Amino acid sequence: MEAWIYWLIIILILSFVEIITINLVTIWFVASAAIALVVSLFTESFYIQFLVFGITGLLIMVLTRPILKKLLKKDDTKTNLDRVVGMTGICTEEISNKNDVGEVKVDGKRWSAISSTKIEKGDEVIITKIDGVKLIVKKGE
Repeated sequence: MEAWIYWLIIILILSFVEIITINLVTIWFVASAAIALVVSLFTESFYIQFLVFGITGLLIMVLTRPILKKLLKKDDTKTNLDRVVGMTGICTEEISNKNDVGEVKVDGKRWSAISSTKIEKGDEVIITKIDGVKLIVKKGE
């Protein structure tokens, strides 16, 4: 069998793997195998063909992967929990220290909250992060 047939088989196998994974795993090597197929029409040296396959595959991957990841990036929609981070709220139950759980009202909802500093009822708070089901807050400025 001629070398171009082997490269065609490799292209088909790698294409099948890419279709199954859908994660841009082998697409670069499908392209480099196509280039190696063309090279196999001009030279019978397997080493040259394989070198072209390997170098072009890696080169294509390094040059195009960051661009494709940006183009294919999905919009990160914040969930109910994520979107409260950075918001301001009102302390509805005093928070005395990190071990004492208080309550804050943020975005119309009441949440359990902890803080490293004492926060009085009625003080404005800023949500810094979420720990389990509790908000970690700091006193508003």
